[in-house]
Amino acid sequence: MLIVGSFALGWILFDLQGYMRSPLVAIEQPVHYTVEPGASLIGVANDLKRRGIIDHPSYLVWYARWEGGADHIKAGDYILQPGMTPARLLEQLVSGEVVQYTLTIPEGWTFRQLIAALDRHDKIKHELRGYNDDAIMVMLGLPGQHPEGLFYPDTYKFSEGTSDIVLLKQAYEAMTTRLESEWRQRAPGLPYDTPYEALIMASIIEKETALPEERERIAGVFVRRLQKNMRLQTDPTVIYGMGERFDGNIRRRDLKAPTPYNTYLIKGLPPTPIALPGGASIHAALHPASGDELYFVSRGDGSHQFSATFDEHNAAVRKYQLKRY
Repeated sequence: MLIVGSFALGWILFDLQGYMRSPLVAIEQPVHYTVEPGASLIGVANDLKRRGIIDHPSYLVWYARWEGGADHIKAGDYILQPGMTPARLLEQLVSGEVVQYTLTIPEGWTFRQLIAALDRHDKIKHELRGYNDDAIMVMLGLPGQHPEGLFYPDTYKFSEGTSDIVLLKQAYEAMTTRLESEWRQRAPGLPYDTPYEALIMASIIEKETALPEERERIAGVFVRRLQKNMRLQTDPTVIYGMGERFDGNIRRRDLKAPTPYNTYLIKGLPPTPIALPGGASIHAALHPASGDELYFVSRGDGSHQFSATFDEHNAAVRKYQLKRY
């Protein structure tokens, strides 16, 4: 009997191993499959049987127990590929090779635009929906901090069900790491007392130009103006201070309207960043181009004309701005 039993066990193991290494013939194209939180391997195996993906759910469970992975499957979205074997399927479930989704935060977005994008994403767990900015910062463990500019623009990968809190914390940590790294390597003699002031400047640079070759040059203009105690006089800060009143145009009365962000009226930097600056703008703020330019004006094609004197600047305004009216 012992000999027969050993032979039978050997045959079962041989058959089991053969099955686990044979392709799942039922899958002819990629199949999206979701393992719910708390699901057991037995429940998943039976569900796969009902869907016609495997025909021996008990084999999957036995093999998992033999390999020691029966209690370690992970919840999430999976893609089952044609030609994959039950062994490979089990490996995916145990290792948690779930589908990765993405959230892209563009450079120059405001915090409100970021929150709106999080709210729209249907694969994110929404724990911040309905909260104002102050409450959100409390939930992130950052009470009392103004949220603008503190989250790094990038593309973030995540699995379904990741919370908006987790993603914001990742973006905050990424910004903190990048800013601290750039601050340590900053050029000498800059008019910033703290990394946060450099972040404010970076956000202004981000909104002033999208041309990589102009960022350090624009930074140079603003740094020299600060050093000379001149007002920055930059439209993006005025627009930010206008908030929902901005309709696409800045009028003379807007330039005279007092807000903490109206750099035509206040000297120095505004109190907070005005957008989410990318790494290139942070670098430019801390490595401004040298020179004597104190002014710039849009050419109307996305680029700017730079000037060292007010007379040169007025001539550039007449050439590139007034000619359009």
